[in-house]
Amino acid sequence: MAAILVFIVLGAALIFGVHQNHPIGLANFRNYGGFLPHGLRGAWLALAVVIYSFIGAEVVAVTAGEAKDPEKSVPRAMRTLLLRLVIFYVGAIVVLVGVIPWTEIQPGRDITVSPFVRVFDVMHIPAAAHIINFVVLTAALSSMNCNLYMATRMIFSLSRAGFAPERLGWVSHKGTPLAALLVSAAGLGVAALFAFWFPGTAFIYMFGISLFGGLLAWLTIFAAHLRFRKHWEANNGRTLPIRVKFVPYTTIAGAIAVLAILTSTWWVPGMRVTLQAGISWSLLLSLVYFVWVRKREALVRTQMSAREASASLADK
Repeated sequence: MAAILVFIVLGAALIFGVHQNHPIGLANFRNYGGFLPHGLRGAWLALAVVIYSFIGAEVVAVTAGEAKDPEKSVPRAMRTLLLRLVIFYVGAIVVLVGVIPWTEIQPGRDITVSPFVRVFDVMHIPAAAHIINFVVLTAALSSMNCNLYMATRMIFSLSRAGFAPERLGWVSHKGTPLAALLVSAAGLGVAALFAFWFPGTAFIYMFGISLFGGLLAWLTIFAAHLRFRKHWEANNGRTLPIRVKFVPYTTIAGAIAVLAILTSTWWVPGMRVTLQAGISWSLLLSLVYFVWVRKREALVRTQMSAREASASLADK
């Protein structure tokens, strides 16, 4: 976070010419095709790639189950999250494009140095590559830790709800869902092996599956939000402590936007795998789910029949 803030501040100084004889100015925003060189269509299709960086924001809601005061902590966390996204994502990209022409960092070019490293080099900061590598590694570790927690939490919740093996809902004497954690870590290990065995293909397919899964989760959240509010207000007779403005219009608009972006991946070069792999994976999971539900229903019927038979023998 500190490195990105330093990057934004120093990059803005380069653009506006602080302590410089020849400031960069806003030329890189106007030249090379203008502000929207590929029009609104190019900006829209870019959302399919950009939105991947925002997947994971829903982890704030997942942590509500362990928060001491979720009615206050969750809204506060969401507000600070939005502020951080604007500062660190949008701010960093604005500075990056302002310092380096977008034509020099677009996909397809032979880029041997990170654009962020190039900006630090322009600023004449020593060991720029090492600084960026450290930031990238720590950010990746932080993201992996967050996703490992979220996967563990979801597997544990599915087990407690009866949608996963009962053993995955077991916790240690310290309250840690150890079984779910080990399964999540094993999945991470399998992904690492696939990346090692299929260095080019594995990343593309895992990216497609994760993007599809993330956007599908968002669509599910929108649908659940609409259904939950109706159920809550009908059965509790009081309003929710945390309310979203302009519901249900904002919820419906968000769902339509996410669905449109997901559909757009079909026309983004190299991203058709999102729908191809994502739909195939979802169909596989749906099949497993229905098989699981049928077995579960059969087991429940067998148990009920056994209880009725035992009760009948007891009456006789």
